[in-house]
Amino acid sequence: MTTATAVAVEPLAITAAGVVTPAGLGLDALGAALAGAPVAGGDPADVTAETLPPRPVRVAPALPVAELLGKKGNRQLDRTTKLALIATRLALDVAAAGTPESGPVTTARSGVVLGTSTGSIRSSSEYSRETLELEKPYLVNPGLFPNTVMNCAAGQVAIRHGLHGVNATLAGGHLSGLQAVKYARNALRQGHADRLLVGGVEEFCAQSAWGWHRSGALAPGAAVGEAAALLLLEPADAARESGRRTLAEALACEVGFGGTDVASGGLSAALARVVGAALERSGVAPAEVGALSLGASGQSGLERIEERAVARVLGALPERVLRAKRVLGESFSAGGAVQIAAVLAVWEREQAPAGSVALVTSLSPDGQVGCLVLRR
Repeated sequence: MTTATAVAVEPLAITAAGVVTPAGLGLDALGAALAGAPVAGGDPADVTAETLPPRPVRVAPALPVAELLGKKGNRQLDRTTKLALIATRLALDVAAAGTPESGPVTTARSGVVLGTSTGSIRSSSEYSRETLELEKPYLVNPGLFPNTVMNCAAGQVAIRHGLHGVNATLAGGHLSGLQAVKYARNALRQGHADRLLVGGVEEFCAQSAWGWHRSGALAPGAAVGEAAALLLLEPADAARESGRRTLAEALACEVGFGGTDVASGGLSAALARVVGAALERSGVAPAEVGALSLGASGQSGLERIEERAVARVLGALPERVLRAKRVLGESFSAGGAVQIAAVLAVWEREQAPAGSVALVTSLSPDGQVGCLVLRR
C-alpha cells in the first residue's frame, strides 16, 4: 500500500467544465445521459463517408462551430481541434458568467494542458496516404499539415482564447486525462501558471474505429465514441478570492505502472497501490468514498481487474458507480477527463451533500494505472 511519509496535497478547485460528448454539449446533457436519458448523438455519415466496422458508433451531435468559434478561420480545422475548441469555449463561458466582476478568466498566466493519443489519427493517416498516392513531387495540401502535429489542438486552444501561459500536450492514451491533471497540479504548485484548462480530446474516425474493432481491445457490443472535456483548475485559495463557484476539489492524483502481463496480477496490484496512495495523500479514509468513476468499462479483460483493485482498497465498491463509457462509447484519450466530468455532472444533477468524495480510476493494457480523488 503506501508509506507514512506520503506528502499531503493542497486541493485544486475545479471552477468550470466544458464537455462535448455524444450526449450533447455541457454537463447537463452528460448528467441526463448518465441518468438514463436516450443518447441520440450525431449521424456517423456526417463525420466520415468511409465504411465503418460492424460495431456500435456514437458521435457528438452537429458541432456549432460558427456559433461558438466565429465564422472565420475554421475551414482547415480537423475534428479533434474543433472538439477541443468548443469544449474550451463552453468552460470559459461558464467561468466568465459566474463572476463577471472578477475580471477576465484568461490572462498571461493562464494555460492549457491537453491529453491526447497521437493527435488527430484521421489527419495523420490521410496526409500520410496522400504522400504515397499522389504523383511526384507529392502535391499534398499543405493546409492539412498542421492538423497532423500532435499539439495542434492545444495550440489552437491557446491562440484563439488568449492562453499565453503553460501549453502542454500529453500523449498518454487511456491515462491522458489523469496525467494532464497531475501535470497541471505540478505546474500550478511550482508557480508556472495561475489557472489551467485541463482535459482530453479524441475524435471519431474510421481509422480508429477499425483499429478498435480489429484489435479485440473492446468487448463485443462496446461502442466506439468521441469526446472532449476541459476543466478549469486553479488553487482553491485563488478561486475563493475570485468568487468563482467551485464545482469540486481535485485532491491527489497518482499514476503508476503495473507491467504488460495482465494475467500476472501486476496491473491490479499497481492500481490498488495508486488508489491507496491517492487516498492517503488526500487525507481521505476509504469509508468516505461515496462514488467511483471507472475507466475500463467495455475494455476486454480490464473491467473486472479495475473493479477488484478498487474493492481491495475500499473493502467493497461504493454504492454509486459510474460507467460513462457504457453510455457514451470508448473515447480513449478523452476518457479520463470525461470520467471527471461525469462525477461533476451527477453531483450537479443530484445536489450531493458537501463532503462527498469520489474516485476516478483508469488503467490500460500497456500497464498504466491512475487514480484521482475528487471532493464535493
